[in-house]
Amino acid sequence: MDYYRYHGLGNDYLVIDPRETSAVTTGLTEETIRLICDRHFGLGSDGILYGPEFDDPDHPERPSVRIFNPDGGEAEKSGNGTRIFARYLVDAGDQRVGERFVIHTKGGPVSAQVTDPRQRIEMGMGTVSFHSTAVGMTGADREVVNESLTVGGRQVVVTAASIGNPHCIVPVANATATLVQELGPAIERHPAFVNRTNVQLLQVLSRSAIHIEIWERGAGYTLASGSSASAAAAAAVRLGRVNRRLEVRMPGGSLQVAVAPDWSVTLVGPVEAVASGYWSDDFKSRLAPPG
Repeated sequence: MDYYRYHGLGNDYLVIDPRETSAVTTGLTEETIRLICDRHFGLGSDGILYGPEFDDPDHPERPSVRIFNPDGGEAEKSGNGTRIFARYLVDAGDQRVGERFVIHTKGGPVSAQVTDPRQRIEMGMGTVSFHSTAVGMTGADREVVNESLTVGGRQVVVTAASIGNPHCIVPVANATATLVQELGPAIERHPAFVNRTNVQLLQVLSRSAIHIEIWERGAGYTLASGSSASAAAAAAVRLGRVNRRLEVRMPGGSLQVAVAPDWSVTLVGPVEAVASGYWSDDFKSRLAPPG
């Protein structure tokens, strides 16, 4: 097959396995990524998972995955993306149900365990840092917790976190899709963030549950995001608002997140396979490199 479509809580990705595809065999250009992810002229998706590749000289047995946003940019890490990729590796026969294995990403290694390929995929997402240097923020080296930020003429209070990719969490009384689509683009490209940032509006529901609305760097408004859920949960713990085990609710569904005392994060949630298929000759001609 040339591609496999999966979604995690409505956050959909296309897996392109370089061992199988009959096109894009020399890698993905920004133009090709944008075309494939376009929901009108291509297949449409929230991103592409390109792998597995076995390119780590220290651990040649471990698979790596490259994660691309629909704008053509490359993401460091994705919670939903790596959960989907873990499910794909089991479906493809590279890994077994129940075993724990490691996937390498640009944002660092993540551990995976597929207990139930559809309902329960657990990811060890790595360790959260609130330091400005880890997040990629301008100014003095500091923990960015409850810091004021001017966005479009208004003041918002933010907590910034990195879990291999940057996040800006904004606590609000009522997190809505309308509000995140208003604030998200301005915060994503705010000059304080050197490499742009993902944005989450955080609404605390109880000591054991939060609701977030997500604006994803390079993708826009998103129904669900595993790295966003991880960062927002850690921020809520850091702010003293919730317990270390909690449910993160998003428009696409919920993930269970645990934040350890060392700030390592584990998330658990479902993944659903949707379809697989081949590029048409028409589409392959558009994917072909120039000349």
